[in-house]
Amino acid sequence: QVQLLESGGGLVQPGGSLKLSCTPSTSILSINAMGWYRQVPGNQREYVAVITGRGLSNYADSVKGRFTISKDNAENTMYLQMDSLKPEDTAVYYCAAGLMGDTWRAPMMFWGQGMQVTVSS
Repeated sequence: QVQLLESGGGLVQPGGSLKLSCTPSTSILSINAMGWYRQVPGNQREYVAVITGRGLSNYADSVKGRFTISKDNAENTMYLQMDSLKPEDTAVYYCAAGLMGDTWRAPMMFWGQGMQVTVSS
């Protein structure tokens, strides 16, 4: 079992930036892929971005060019830099790890508890 510790959520104005962090309880080097997802109440959980152990990344069209996923092996942490935030980015953001398939959108094995990101003036 891998625990995922998330931080960095909060309130930001439209056009602003926020950086989310996710630290796994095991070495990040042992994880094949990690990602970020988000969910608005009443909606299904939405794919945001995934990064592989080798550093390859993929993004949802809705965040491409505004969000950047990265990881720091030395810090054992994955990040999501969110720029040019819009009110429609408001959601609970989840960190996930352990891609169970060969596609970017395959299910993930482990999930964090989620944190609120609110984009509002």
